[in-house]
Amino acid sequence: MKEFEEGKFDVVVIGAGHAGCEAALSSARLGMKTAILTLNLDSIAFMACNPSIGGTAKGQLVREIDALGGQMAINADKTALQIRMLNEGKGEAVQSLRCQCDKDAYHREMKKTLENCENLRIIQGEAAEIVEEGGKVCAVKTAYGGVLYCKAVIVATGVYLNAETITGEVRKKSGPNGFAPADMLTDSLIKLGFSVRRFKTGTPARLDGRTVDFKKCTKQEGEIGVPPFSFLHEEQPENKRLCYITYTNPQTHEIILSNLERAPLYNGEITSTGPRYCPSIETKVVRFSDKKKHQIFLEPEGADTDEVYVQGMSTSMPHDIQRDMYRSVKGLEGCEIMRYAYAIEYDCIDTLDILPTLEFKKVKGIYTAGQINGTSGYEEAAAQGLMAGINAAFKIMGREPLILGRDEAYIGVLIDDLVTKGTEEPYRMMTSRAEYALNLRQDTADFRLTPKIMDTGLFSDERGRMYFLRRCYYDDAIKKLNEKAGNAKCAQFLKEKEIAGTTSGLTYSDLIRRGAKIEDICAFFGNFDPIPFDILKSAEVTVRYQGYLKKSEKQIERARKLEQKKLPEDMDYNKIGGLRLEAREKLSRVRPLTLGQAGRISGVNPADISVLMVWLATKK
Repeated sequence: MKEFEEGKFDVVVIGAGHAGCEAALSSARLGMKTAILTLNLDSIAFMACNPSIGGTAKGQLVREIDALGGQMAINADKTALQIRMLNEGKGEAVQSLRCQCDKDAYHREMKKTLENCENLRIIQGEAAEIVEEGGKVCAVKTAYGGVLYCKAVIVATGVYLNAETITGEVRKKSGPNGFAPADMLTDSLIKLGFSVRRFKTGTPARLDGRTVDFKKCTKQEGEIGVPPFSFLHEEQPENKRLCYITYTNPQTHEIILSNLERAPLYNGEITSTGPRYCPSIETKVVRFSDKKKHQIFLEPEGADTDEVYVQGMSTSMPHDIQRDMYRSVKGLEGCEIMRYAYAIEYDCIDTLDILPTLEFKKVKGIYTAGQINGTSGYEEAAAQGLMAGINAAFKIMGREPLILGRDEAYIGVLIDDLVTKGTEEPYRMMTSRAEYALNLRQDTADFRLTPKIMDTGLFSDERGRMYFLRRCYYDDAIKKLNEKAGNAKCAQFLKEKEIAGTTSGLTYSDLIRRGAKIEDICAFFGNFDPIPFDILKSAEVTVRYQGYLKKSEKQIERARKLEQKKLPEDMDYNKIGGLRLEAREKLSRVRPLTLGQAGRISGVNPADISVLMVWLATKK
């Protein structure tokens, strides 16, 4: 095939899913001449699975993406059908926003965002080869002979690499939703030195909503009074559609159990690794055989369609079994399936091969982001894409990379887990993975992260205005909460709320620490205008958990001291006496950049870290 020059770019992004879109936008907004290469323009930011953004821990990621100048939160707000705050009955550290989105509208909004972004060119085509010279990337070649010369490449191929869908006895070469797979790039990645393995994910059927009896299901309405995802928006998105809850039952389970010989997950057809925290319905029925029912959510796919997503019931069972299985569920007795469920297998890489910047260790200028890194979820992908785009641009600009610590962001936890511990199954972000979850609340994401982009093209005038306004309001809120409440009114308030203790000289902060809620304080004392209520809530949490936060800060400071102790990149761990054999193998494989990162590697214990500390001291 004759080759031709498609163009010269600073950054080429391969893939236009949630990772690819954020990578391309951040690179272009930082002034890089950027190209985004996609198999199909109709699959840009496509929601192949759940038509929603956010959820437990994922909502934190979305707000952090926004705080760093990303796009996901903005477009989620614009295309929202319903928004809710999860875990409101639990502590503030684990509360998370979740937004049901219009799937097609989200795709269109992101495509329009890409089209209107300066420095960004969109190209439909398949990447066939990444070219390097002297250990540094120099070009991407397409399946059609086009050569895109570049200084950096971001591989964000999602689940498309050698993708195959499996439904019952049928296995097809296909990407999600019938989109074409990417069959050419894996060989190039292997030649470059990537370790490639095979993961699996799945999706449930989509039903015709006109054939669902929603009256038999439990309504799940959106909430009023929760904040939007983006810090640029001041108004909550409108709740336009309802979701519903129903349950599987013993009949459903019997249909599944009596047909396991036709289930690809149990007859040997599927051997790749699937997601632990989002299992198929057949896996749930087999693994949790004592449960008589499993919760199912019925969610709208869009404002202009009757398609309903059946969350909690993904499967790879044959079509005839799927039909019987879904119709056994209350409310779905007469349902018609519009799109049958399927599992999908795809190639991904071993993330121990990449640096905390998401750059490949063996070839300079190649970055990876999203499901190619073994993660699951739109939010995890978008977070990685944003960071890969920033770091690729910063490297070309000659700037220091942006590496977020575990104490700074959920994004930092996500990437550190991937590059330090690796993952043997599709990785999902959870609040339990963050050791400083109270410090990483979703309401403080802009205060924590937006200052890091202030001197870059990601910090727009609008973002600057909103950041400084919110920061000013927050500082005022903390100041006012530390003012005296007044003895007489304070005594009356404590009596009404049946709160025991002395009444003399109390501040509003003291009342909060005694258990009073900020909404009750505002209603009774009424002197906090014009501070927005969501800012007051943030200040309330800070005040209420002040003791815990101070204790956490001391732990963070101790951990930072280890992060400041750099380890040589060319360190030969086999020559360091006192290190155990397992530690030598793991340290040589991961090649940590700091003593802190070394301590988080599975198989490296505190005694090994002590040996490294002694070695560093003697070298100095």
